[in-house]
Amino acid sequence: MSATVDIRPVASKADRKAFVDFAWAVYKDDPAWVPPLKDEVHGLLTPGKNPWFEHAKAQLWLAERDGQIVGRISAQVDDLVQEYMGRGIGQWGMFEALDGEAAEALIGTAEAWLRDHKMTSALGPISLSIWDEPGLEIEGHCEPPTVMMGHHRPEYAQWINAAGYTKAKDLLTYAVDIATWNDPLINRLIAAGERNPRINIRMVDKSKFKDDAEIILGLLNDAWSDNWGFVPLTPAEIAYAGKKLKPVIYKELVRIAEYDGKPVAFMLTLPDINELTRDLNGELFPFGFVKLLWRLRKPKVTRLRVPLMGVAKEFHQTRLATQLAFMMIEFIRREGTTKYGATHGEFGWILEDNKGMMSIAQLPGATINHRYRIYEKTL
Repeated sequence: MSATVDIRPVASKADRKAFVDFAWAVYKDDPAWVPPLKDEVHGLLTPGKNPWFEHAKAQLWLAERDGQIVGRISAQVDDLVQEYMGRGIGQWGMFEALDGEAAEALIGTAEAWLRDHKMTSALGPISLSIWDEPGLEIEGHCEPPTVMMGHHRPEYAQWINAAGYTKAKDLLTYAVDIATWNDPLINRLIAAGERNPRINIRMVDKSKFKDDAEIILGLLNDAWSDNWGFVPLTPAEIAYAGKKLKPVIYKELVRIAEYDGKPVAFMLTLPDINELTRDLNGELFPFGFVKLLWRLRKPKVTRLRVPLMGVAKEFHQTRLATQLAFMMIEFIRREGTTKYGATHGEFGWILEDNKGMMSIAQLPGATINHRYRIYEKTL
């Protein structure tokens, strides 16, 4: 490669389009890649649409060689990361590259920007926040990702290591056969919970979805507050997430557990929407939107994903927490297999050292199917 790699900031609407569209050049021959909906990616990156920008700022860059785009990256500084994870922690993400030379130049550019903003360490890839698509896929490349999970080229790990990065945390997903799953001990725990008048496992109420979304995401902020990488969702982000999720929320697949009438746990399960959007090639218009709406009416999928699950902190490390978790899993499993045709489930992501959640995700027959790594480096 004789030509120099040039890095330039995204500065126009055309640049932003090129930034989003570049993923198609990277993965055009990858059978496991699922094209994201371009409208969703643009919304993620746009101040005024994504309320993340109310407490954070980001810069995007493109890498070019001989007039051809060969990479992209973002760098971001989040006030809530500074408050909850530590002062001086910057992040980079949205990383894609066609070769190691472009990767080196992009990561170096992101690091320089973070230093200019007084950051002393970098975490990546995180695109754009821990609640979006954190981590680099380092295991499971041959299997298409489920909804809201990332997919990356295997070479990326080598290029990031070459830039001086080391492992910060691994995030795991677990796959399990839910069509035939059965365990006598867990069944007895669930049956005991069903007999307990103090426990009520209810479906989400879509006619009051705003209220239930606030309950779920409020529980999430409480349940996850001690986890590594945690930053709270703001009220604006909770409202934004609720609005985005509502079209793919099905009442049978989302449960709120109440104890003595008080919401204390939740489990959010999604049909693998990737199965419904893969052939749209990222485009909703002119015909993709109609196709997707039709498919979402009564979706039939092979996989369900549990992206979020939590129990109020006051019940952590208790038998009740385990009981509520398995009750929600089983109630959703019954509906997911019979009404949505699912045969497999995926739990995650889960931090590699979150023993409580891992003990729940490691259901009989469950295996780790994807591993995502967040890297760190002192600047």
